[in-house]
Amino acid sequence: MSTISEWSQSAEYLSFRSSVPLRRIVVDSDDSKGWRVYDCGPKTVQSPLICLPPVSGTADVFFRQALALSARGIRVILAEAPPYWSVKEWCDGFRRLIDYLNLTRVHLFGASLGGYLAQKFAEYTSLDPRVASLVLCNTFSDTSIFKGYESASLYWMLPALVLKKMLMSNFEPEPAKDPDMVKTIDFMVEKLDSLTQSELASRLTLNCTRGYVEAHKLTDLPVTIIDVFDGAPLSTPVKEELYKCYPQAKLAHIKTGGYFPFLSRSAEVNLHLLIHLRQFDNGPLASSDRSLISNSQSES
Repeated sequence: MSTISEWSQSAEYLSFRSSVPLRRIVVDSDDSKGWRVYDCGPKTVQSPLICLPPVSGTADVFFRQALALSARGIRVILAEAPPYWSVKEWCDGFRRLIDYLNLTRVHLFGASLGGYLAQKFAEYTSLDPRVASLVLCNTFSDTSIFKGYESASLYWMLPALVLKKMLMSNFEPEPAKDPDMVKTIDFMVEKLDSLTQSELASRLTLNCTRGYVEAHKLTDLPVTIIDVFDGAPLSTPVKEELYKCYPQAKLAHIKTGGYFPFLSRSAEVNLHLLIHLRQFDNGPLASSDRSLISNSQSES
């Protein structure tokens, strides 16, 4: 049984959990499948920032984005899918979720698998756009980089312990001296332990089933790519392939931060998110309530 991580006991995380309720939203005919959603910031905003977690994370791994950005008047939604076994099924479910929430077009911030699914959803809805922009963190555009694709169809039958060991081996940290990176790994291990066998198996299936992003359908989409250069899980060729997909993208490079910079380097990641979203401030795709921002600026 895993120990409770330092971050899950922190005042910051406890403040998030006490102030932002966890909602379970069912959008499928199978009412046992519910999305886990945290929704913070002004509910009148119809183009929020939605954060999609990596394969080993739960929705609340983005608690530092939720707290910091909602304090700036930005609506932030953290969304965690129930088990889906194909990208199409996931995209259908996510579209039903944003319809349920009465959202028009959304800004997507995805890490690792979350970033890949964000791209696939933008592609999936390209003829009837539901995505206003993308922010991609430590992610990929082609699943063929993963060695497990040949056994992707078998993940559903593997025990949870085996699946967890597979994921743990992918982010074994180098001897970390940075306290925030140590806390990040401990927190992510705790979240990984909380996932069920079907949640783990379905995510690994989505992660490793052969597929790629048809980026030519997304050429008009504003994109920011956040990359970390120390101990990141993706090789340089994988990163360069993503850059080729989005030659128009803004590149946000973070020197250190490891696999999960949205936690270990949250201030830098949040700054890049604010810069990215600023281009929409005065239009219909604004992610923020301008009156809240004006009030916070006048108070400061």
